[in-house]
Amino acid sequence: MADDSDPRPAAPPATGTPVGRRVFLGLLGVGAAGVLLGAHVQDWLEREVGPLISKDGTGLASLLPIGRFRIYTVTGSLPSRSRADYTLKVDGLVDQPFEVSYHELVAMEPTNLTRDFQCVTGWRVPDVEWKGVRLAALLDRAGVQDAATALKFHSFDGAYSESLTLAQARRDDVIVAYEFEGSPLSDEHGGPARLYVAPMYGYKSCKWLDRIELTKDVEEGYWEVRGYDVDGWVGRSNGRDDDAT
Repeated sequence: MADDSDPRPAAPPATGTPVGRRVFLGLLGVGAAGVLLGAHVQDWLEREVGPLISKDGTGLASLLPIGRFRIYTVTGSLPSRSRADYTLKVDGLVDQPFEVSYHELVAMEPTNLTRDFQCVTGWRVPDVEWKGVRLAALLDRAGVQDAATALKFHSFDGAYSESLTLAQARRDDVIVAYEFEGSPLSDEHGGPARLYVAPMYGYKSCKWLDRIELTKDVEEGYWEVRGYDVDGWVGRSNGRDDDAT
């Protein structure tokens, strides 16, 4: 799916500052320019345009392309947390619950992945560069109890959640990402840290991640309770991995 958990653009709420149709179409044109002109335009879009349209509660972030991506939220606004204030908690059915700061996370052994990002609605961004920490390394540090068979991921947007089985979570291509295409993850792309599940559709890659909870059973996430597959494998038909490998 696109670069978030919500594959369907949310309609702007009735309240808030109205944005004219010409302005909105102009922004869409600028977003398309980011796709054509490359990283410099993309960086400018994320730094200057993204905050203007996504933090005012209008929900337009669900519609605007930023660089090679479309930015979605399920809350109609863009969560933000500074790297200085960020912490990631690992708890639930573990022997040693812990929290790490952003700087502690970055200091752990890194993993680099270059993979496509596949939208459940059919479009794909090829060859996206990710850097982060293998999820399995965090699980090993916590000490997973025998009763745990799954994980639940919580977003600090206050609404979103996702899940994986323990076997899925331990794959080499599942990471907690803190870098994206050579730069620290922006708010728009789910920073300071997010889940990235390379072989699954984008809705499985929980943005604005702040808690990893070990659970007895798989607990359906935000979109699963609305009818999406719990196992969101992209599959070989899209030139990607599947659950058999």
